[in-house]
Amino acid sequence: MNEFLEGQFDAVVIGAGHAGCEAALALARTGFNTAMLTLNLDSVAFLACNPSIGGTAKGQIVREIDALGGQMGINADQSLLQIRMLNRGKGAAVQSLRGQTDKNVYHTLMKQTLENTENLKIVQGEAVEIKVENGAVCGVKTAYGGVLTCRAVVIATGVYLNGSVIAGEWKRSSGPNGFQPANELTQNLIDLGFNVRRFKTGTPARIDGRTIDFSKLEIQEGERDIYPFSYLTEQIPLEQTPCYLTYTNEKTHEIIRANLHRSPLYGGLIKGTGPRYCPSIEDKVVRFSDKERHQLFLEPEGADTHEIYVQGMSTSLPHDVQKQMYRTVKGLENCEIMRYAYAIEYDAIDSLDLLPTLEFKKINGLFCAGQINGTSGYEEAAAQGLMAGVNASLKMRNMSPLILGRDQAYIGVLIDDLVTKGTNEPYRMMTSRAEYRIVLRQDNSDLRLTEFGRQAGLVDDKRYFSYLKRKAEYEKATEEMNRILKPKTVENLLSKKNLPTPQSGITKADLVRRGFSIEEISSSLGGFDGISPFVLHTVELDAKYSGYIQKGLEQIEKAKKLEEKLLPADIDYLSISGLRLEARQKLDKIRPLSLGQAGRISGVSPADIAVLMVYLKK
Repeated sequence: MNEFLEGQFDAVVIGAGHAGCEAALALARTGFNTAMLTLNLDSVAFLACNPSIGGTAKGQIVREIDALGGQMGINADQSLLQIRMLNRGKGAAVQSLRGQTDKNVYHTLMKQTLENTENLKIVQGEAVEIKVENGAVCGVKTAYGGVLTCRAVVIATGVYLNGSVIAGEWKRSSGPNGFQPANELTQNLIDLGFNVRRFKTGTPARIDGRTIDFSKLEIQEGERDIYPFSYLTEQIPLEQTPCYLTYTNEKTHEIIRANLHRSPLYGGLIKGTGPRYCPSIEDKVVRFSDKERHQLFLEPEGADTHEIYVQGMSTSLPHDVQKQMYRTVKGLENCEIMRYAYAIEYDAIDSLDLLPTLEFKKINGLFCAGQINGTSGYEEAAAQGLMAGVNASLKMRNMSPLILGRDQAYIGVLIDDLVTKGTNEPYRMMTSRAEYRIVLRQDNSDLRLTEFGRQAGLVDDKRYFSYLKRKAEYEKATEEMNRILKPKTVENLLSKKNLPTPQSGITKADLVRRGFSIEEISSSLGGFDGISPFVLHTVELDAKYSGYIQKGLEQIEKAKKLEEKLLPADIDYLSISGLRLEARQKLDKIRPLSLGQAGRISGVSPADIAVLMVYLKK
C-alpha cells in the first residue's frame, strides 16, 4: 500500500481508552501538537466492563490523577449515578470512593473534552507500524497507509491488541463489545524488541432491568455526605440511583459444575492468563468449592437504558448455559439477557522492558500505558496514561522526568511494581500493595501531588488557585488543632465523656485522640471558622493517626537513603563477582535507577544490596 503524509505532529497516542485519553490530554495541554489514533470514535473512553469508576485503592488513584491535573475525576463526577465510600468500617487508609457512572455520558463527556482541547487532533484509524530511525521514534503508519510523523509515541492499545472474544465453543477475533480489534501491530512490537505475552479478562452479562424482581433484593443506596472524585467539583448529585445486592446459590453452582466441560477456561480454548483478583464465576465455584454462595451487585449501566450489569458473575460459558445460570439467582428468575457475558484475550508486553517513566528501554521516545503493560482496570490505565503523557512531554522539553515514589502516591507504587517486579498476570492495584498507605490517603491527594502537576505544566490556574485556597485552610486548621488550650477551657467538654481534666495544657489534636470528633470540638470550642468540612476531615485524620503517620514518615526517610544512592546507567552487573547469578541476571535485565529500586527486584536479596553498596564505594 502506498504511504502518504497524514500529518506532522510532536506526539502520537495510539488508543483512545482511559490511558490514551489521559496521555493525549497531558501532551496537548502542555503545548504539544498531538494526534490520537483510535479504531473507532464511538469507543473513546468506553467503559467496556463495569459501569463504575473508583473502588478499593482505585478511588485513591482517581483522586491522584485529579490532583496532578488529569481528567478522569472531573468526568466521573459529571456522569455520576451514585457514589459511596467503601470500607467505612475500617481505617481511613483503606477507605476508597466508588462511583456508579452513566457509561454513555462518561464517553460523551470525554469525547467532548478531547475535541475541545487545543493542540489535539483525533483520527479514526488503525496503527500498524511504529517507525523508528537511529533508535528513536519518528512516526506511526496506519492501515490506510497514512504516516503521522512525530517525536514521541504513547502506545495505549488496551485489550484491542490481537483481541479474541470467547464464549463456550465460540471464538472470534474482536475487541470488547463488538468493536474491531487491532491485529497488525503486535508483530511490529515484537520486531522492535518487545516481549509479548497473552492475557485474558472477562465481563458479565447485561440484563434487562424490567425483567428483574427488585423487591426480592437488598438495596444499596448512595451517600451524600462525602467528597467527590475531583477537587474542582462543587457538590455530588443529591438524587442518586440505587444498586442492588443478591447471591448465587447451590443450584447456580450445580449448573456451572455440570457444564465445566464446555467452559473454554477449562477446555483449553483460552490460553491467556486471567486476573487473580477478578475471577470468573466458574473459576470461583471451582476454587472456592466450600462456599455456598457468591455475592453479586446489580449496577445500572446508565440513565438512558434498562441494561443492568451483574458484577461478580463474569463468565465465558456458552450462551445457553448462561441463560440457565443467571435465572437461578434470587430476583433474576425471569431475567432476559441483553448482552451475553464473554472472555477476551489480548496481547500485552513485559512491563520490565520499561523505565520508571514508562518509556521503552530500547527505543527513544516510545512510551507504553494501560493494559498493554499488563494491568487491569480503568483507573490504573488512566494513571499510566497521564504519567506516560507527561513524561513524553517533559522529555521533549528537555526537563527532568516526573517519577513518583512509593512514598508519594499510589501511582508511584503501581508504576514501581510494574517496572521493578513485573507481572505475570493482569495487575490490579490494592491498598495492601502500598506500604505507606496511612500517608497516601485519598483525602490528602492534592496536598501530596498538585505541586508536581503544576511544575509539569498540567495544573492550570483555576485548579492551582483552588488548591492554594484549600492548602491555606489546611495550614490554618492544623495550626488551630495544635494550639495549646488551658485545662479550664476543655473541662466541660471532657466531662461529657467522664474524662479527667488535665493538669497542664491540651490541644484539640489531643482531644481527637481521646475520642472526640472534629464536629464536637468545633461546636464546643470554636476556632475553625471558614474551614471547609473536607479540610477539617483531613486535619482530623492527621490528628487521629498521628502516631502511625509519624512512624510511616520515619520509614520513608530511612528508605530515601537507598533511593538517593543512584546506580550508574552503564554498570556491568554480570561482572560483579560478589552477586549471586540470579541477582546479576535480574539487575542486568531491569537496570534499576537506585539501590532502593534494586532492593525491590524479585530475586535480589539484602546480601546482594550490600555487595552493590561496597561496589559503589569502590
